Amino acid sequence: MLIGEHSHLIDAKGRLNFPSKMREVFGDRFIVTRGFDRCLNVYSLQEWFRLENSIKDLPRNKRRDIERFFFSGAIEVVPDKQGRIVISPTLREYAQLERNIVVVGASDHAEIWDEAAWKKEFDKLSPESITKIMDDLDF
Repeated sequence: MLIGEHSHLIDAKGRLNFPSKMREVFGDRFIVTRGFDRCLNVYSLQEWFRLENSIKDLPRNKRRDIERFFFSGAIEVVPDKQGRIVISPTLREYAQLERNIVVVGASDHAEIWDEAAWKKEFDKLSPESITKIMDDLDF
């Protein structure tokens, strides 16, 4: 399970020291791709293949745009000896990653956010809004 918030810096070359606890979960190689809300999603290879198979099961006319969104920008990353991964310029631009970033655990995947964007997104959440969602889902 992936949990927590981890603040890090991304350098001019797009290198990010990825949290060690998350590297333990993801293993030696993992996938980074576009996520919703202008963040990046990070998947273990196992979770990536599960997502890929779920998308393949959709009707062709429904899956085209989903495939394009997730797969066109996806990169496989291998942390270096210092635990750094390189985020491609395309993905950095998509998520508007400048310098200060937050890596957020989201159960079965992680998200990489620009720090200011994460704060803005998180500030939209309230106990009341989460309670309403949970009630709507009969959770």
